[in-house]
Amino acid sequence: MRKLLVSSMALLLAACATAPITAPPPPPSRPPGQVQQPPPTQPPPPAVGGFRSVEIMRGPGLAGVIEERAGSLIQQFGTPRLDVAEGDMRKLQFSASACVLDIFLYPLRPNGEPVATWLEARRASDGAEVDYLACMQALRQSR
Repeated sequence: MRKLLVSSMALLLAACATAPITAPPPPPSRPPGQVQQPPPTQPPPPAVGGFRSVEIMRGPGLAGVIEERAGSLIQQFGTPRLDVAEGDMRKLQFSASACVLDIFLYPLRPNGEPVATWLEARRASDGAEVDYLACMQALRQSR
């Protein structure tokens, strides 16, 4: 019985042996002169009056931060660790030993000056989300 079990296992292992791996065949070639067109995409929805609307963060303790200009934020939290502009958006990043605060600024009107519309706070050590009010307080105290 034992010999039968051993020989059955040997046959099973032999059946599981991998076949040599072959490369897939190359894709079919296009006739000369034929250009491959990219797949169609839908254009982004048009902005109202050529201007996109911006979501503004609301919540307790955000007065004096949300809808403030960069100068006011720098007065409150100190020199930003990062100041990144991309198009009409600006991101200020403030950092203390306790946390990192990212504040996103967008213009609320066409050709308007960007103001704070959103913020995110995380621990400096591992990036875990933290309470933004506690982070803002820590940054203000570290000045």
